[in-house]
Amino acid sequence: MSEKMSNAPVYYALAQAQFSPVAAMAKYVDEIQDLLRREGYALFEPQQMTHLQFSATPGQAPTEPQLAHTTSWLITKADRSSGFILSASSIIFHTTHYETRNEFIPELLRGLRAVHEVVSLDHVSRLGLRYLDAVLPGADETVDQYLVGGLHGVRFDARQRYGLTESVFETDTGPLVPKGTLVARVHRMEAPLGYPPDMVPNGLVPMPRFAITDSRSHAIIDTDHFVEGRMALEFALIEEQLAALHGAIKVVFDATIGDHARAVWA
Repeated sequence: MSEKMSNAPVYYALAQAQFSPVAAMAKYVDEIQDLLRREGYALFEPQQMTHLQFSATPGQAPTEPQLAHTTSWLITKADRSSGFILSASSIIFHTTHYETRNEFIPELLRGLRAVHEVVSLDHVSRLGLRYLDAVLPGADETVDQYLVGGLHGVRFDARQRYGLTESVFETDTGPLVPKGTLVARVHRMEAPLGYPPDMVPNGLVPMPRFAITDSRSHAIIDTDHFVEGRMALEFALIEEQLAALHGAIKVVFDATIGDHARAVWA
């Protein structure tokens, strides 16, 4: 995925950096937003999420769950092709108009630098990249033509509604954390093209060719690679670490698809 395909299947990608929670992030967000606004991210949308919070004390009965509220901030380009999601403990760069890693990884670093400039982070605790690739067979094609044989799944005389294969790998990664975790999934379904529930492109619009609302047979290649550990704010090394994460994702992607897919997407 480091070299652009003419018909690339990437329809959503994100890069994330986590750090120790900044309790006063709401106080700093205006200054962070202004730095990114000057870099072309003109839209600003606070977003509040509600979730159930459970608490228990050893030896006592659990208390009733309470509603808790967390706030994040969407800082997005005017055309809604890409943007940042800022929270008290992370910054995410995400895009529905992916080009190559040469444009993608530097944008996460741009956002992380803006946060660090304002709040003076001590370290990063997690770095991750995740890609969604759409396998959309043509009228005379099948999903199986795009995937290697080991991903064709169980077959018998019945119509498949949904299928999932998942593999988890320990990887050798870059200079800051030597070992990473790579999760490779292939979702197969008969449905409109969508997103996993934990990976929704809030505030962004898809490329027109991926705005598919009719039900159709397709697959999603979902690749997630991350490292966790205490990582100093040395941006050259962070960039090298992210490049290593991307390199392993490319290897797994190449091992997932067959020659037919390469010919169609080249």
